[in-house]
Amino acid sequence: MKLAILTQPLHHNYGGLLQNYALQQVLKRHGHQVETIWLTVPKPKVTRFNVICSRCKRTILNCLFPDKVTPFRYFRTDKEIAAIHKNTNGFIRKYISRSVYPVLVNNLRDYVNDNCFDGYIVGSDQCWRPKYNQGPFLPIMFLDFAKDIKNIKRIAYAASFGSDEWEMSPVLTDICASFAQLFDCITVREDSGVSLCKKYLKVNARHVLDPTMLLAREDYIALIDANNEPKSAGTLFYYILDPNEAKNSLINQMAAINEQIPYTVMPNIRPETHAQDDIRSYIDSCVYPRVTSWLRAFLDAETIVVDSFHGVVFSILFNKPFWAIGNRERGYSRFTSILKQFGLQDRLIDEAEIEAFKSNMCKNGLSQKPIDWQRIDDILEQERNRCTKLLIDSL
Repeated sequence: MKLAILTQPLHHNYGGLLQNYALQQVLKRHGHQVETIWLTVPKPKVTRFNVICSRCKRTILNCLFPDKVTPFRYFRTDKEIAAIHKNTNGFIRKYISRSVYPVLVNNLRDYVNDNCFDGYIVGSDQCWRPKYNQGPFLPIMFLDFAKDIKNIKRIAYAASFGSDEWEMSPVLTDICASFAQLFDCITVREDSGVSLCKKYLKVNARHVLDPTMLLAREDYIALIDANNEPKSAGTLFYYILDPNEAKNSLINQMAAINEQIPYTVMPNIRPETHAQDDIRSYIDSCVYPRVTSWLRAFLDAETIVVDSFHGVVFSILFNKPFWAIGNRERGYSRFTSILKQFGLQDRLIDEAEIEAFKSNMCKNGLSQKPIDWQRIDDILEQERNRCTKLLIDSL
């Protein structure tokens, strides 16, 4: 079959890139032709007036709230954006089948009519979360553009709401429910998504693994080897999307107790904050490392600390002792669902309880608490077979 995938934008999010890569690999191995639609909106023009208004706004806020100084927003140029994403864009070009040019949302219907796809797969990541899919994007993720197309398959694989609370307005709920009811198969990434689909979308859904877990550890090691990734620079890998003093303190204390060297794979300057006026001068420090460097970091680690869903996923895949810091803003149910699925709930640290955990870590040796990896691998293999069969049979 000729299949199109719709997912969150492919930029520099390592988990987002690898879930799309993995889903494509599974489909290709079963003989399907697949591409991810490169969906975009017209880029707004940033004028000098916009920049001046932004600086005036920040100046006023800084005067009104001196204790919460807000840095000036920096509008990056296309050249700077290309430089920052050069490694992750290189991975997309090499390993992900994507439409050869960006498809504007207004032209999506024309694009799919011209390409005559046999089916559409939505997923994974938080593709059904309103806060991450504003404007026309959320209905698109429910295939609104394909409502009148006959004889096609409509599949949601590991779609995520990102939360166990319903975040859609009543109007948006009715719109998305009408499209969801046209799907041939709906699967969700979190167990809470099953009940959300039933209650609000009036459809039955099944709980499945994230696409990244449909591939084996050896598949990712092959990627690392193919790119000749050098050995990582430490022994305690931390992947923190929202750094703060409490998390840094936990990482340093755990490294000291375990006599390990902490390391990460992230830009020295986080360009997504839009707060670095010196990006022009230090552009090399803003570049996201290679995807395979990120994978190698999991392979080499003796201990891992993450506040990311896919950080948990790859810790499990690579059989590494890990601790997950629950990130409620990004979606707490994403952590509890996968940890419960593998019986690893005790690896979760609530961000509000980091200090208590640090204290217990010193007293009880928590940092070296073992995991029965044979049991985990047995669960993973069984679930991988079930979910792969469900996906392929649905087509």
